[in-house]
Amino acid sequence: MAYLTESLHKLSEFVSSLDKEVLSIVLLSFRVSLTAVLLSSFVSLPLSLLLSLKDFPGRRVIISVVNSLLMVPAVAIGLIVYLLLSRRGPLGAVGLLYTPWAMVVAQALLAIPIITSLSLAAFQSVSTNVRETALTLGANLSQLMVTMFKESRYPLLAALIMAFARLIGETGMTMVVGGNIRGSTRAMTTAIALETMKGRFELAIVLGIILLAVCGLISIPLQLLQGTGRR
Repeated sequence: MAYLTESLHKLSEFVSSLDKEVLSIVLLSFRVSLTAVLLSSFVSLPLSLLLSLKDFPGRRVIISVVNSLLMVPAVAIGLIVYLLLSRRGPLGAVGLLYTPWAMVVAQALLAIPIITSLSLAAFQSVSTNVRETALTLGANLSQLMVTMFKESRYPLLAALIMAFARLIGETGMTMVVGGNIRGSTRAMTTAIALETMKGRFELAIVLGIILLAVCGLISIPLQLLQGTGRR
């Protein structure tokens, strides 16, 4: 109980003084996860739209692969990225290992199957009548794609929010490729793990409270978007 009391005191101090170390940890977590969601959406959204509009050889195989990737442990993805970016790896010369960009790459790989799967479900939920009406009115492929995005905008935003929530709470993968370096690659989850192991429970609880608050705030627009999408 004393840990919690001290942590609440430290949290109030952080809010009033904006502790630079805690602030940098929080901002890094947001920057990395938001960048990863943005980059992965450039792959996931077009892929899911293609899978929903076209029936081509290998389509079911791709969908099965995407669904299977959802089951891959995040730390395994981190290990693969580590091997690729290490000095002996094929991308070692790039020098991204133990940098925020290595964390972005790993998190983006984790987010791609999540966003693709949820976006595919969103596009497939669009009524066939909507597609047929658009084509009947003379819509070309690009106009049909715009229509699909408009009709699925709320579920798509919900998919991006869910992916962000998954990424910002990831620990093992982020630690493997980022190294948890103070002032450089230390995110909220990795800092919580480190501070707990060091016995600095106050700082760990402060970061845990911030992380829980972030997840709680994320759930509000998510619930609103899901409710809007069902109307």
